[in-house]
Amino acid sequence: MHAHFERHAYHRHSHETYSFGVTEDGYQAFRCRGGAHTSAAGMVIAFNPDDPHDGRPADALGFTYRIVHIGPELVAGVLADIGGRPAGLPLFDAPVVGDPVLARNLRALHGALLGGATALRRDELLTAAVGAMVNRAASGRLRVGPSSGAAARARRRLEERCLDDIGADELAEAAGCSRFALYRAFRRAYGMAPSDYQRQLRLRAARVRLARGEPIGEVAAATGFADQSHLTRWFVRCYAMTPGRFRAACGD
Repeated sequence: MHAHFERHAYHRHSHETYSFGVTEDGYQAFRCRGGAHTSAAGMVIAFNPDDPHDGRPADALGFTYRIVHIGPELVAGVLADIGGRPAGLPLFDAPVVGDPVLARNLRALHGALLGGATALRRDELLTAAVGAMVNRAASGRLRVGPSSGAAARARRRLEERCLDDIGADELAEAAGCSRFALYRAFRRAYGMAPSDYQRQLRLRAARVRLARGEPIGEVAAATGFADQSHLTRWFVRCYAMTPGRFRAACGD
């Protein structure tokens, strides 16, 4: 994505990917992992998979930014190619990094992805960007898979049945604790309530169907939203674009 926002505020959400962005102009404010952060022009944003975050302009002038979303499997593959052996997934502790080298590499990758560069050039820039991010900004290794305990058991139930109307009692039974204890444990482990995480899973399922070109109304019904308007409202809040625009972009 390459966008300028003056009023749009992202609802708290997460991505199943690594998300690396560059603020080009203005100031972008957001909360991530319990802290408040601001990214100014030239700074890099680094979100791990499933890092809950929001986002908004820090002032009335708004901000402009570029961001790329790279799947964990692709990141692992790039690192394995660089190191010549399988590599663990990196962990980025700092959501905002001031590093002109990283900013330059991400701008080049982003421009190639949108600008019709050859596959070979895109692969070269991907390797350069991911390698630099890990070497200059990663602080450790990302723990793969959900943590143990009640929150993890509830998460697995939601992932297995994200389209079902699961009640709090059923989820607490699957987790093996009270509803209140589960709510606290889930927020502590994953940064959002179980209902927010379920909606997140439904939005991801909707993206897959939209990318295949399915009608928006049918996608809304198939992924647990009340109607097309309901899906559109949440899609815009979390992804800053309508389902129709997303579907059209996937068809380009």
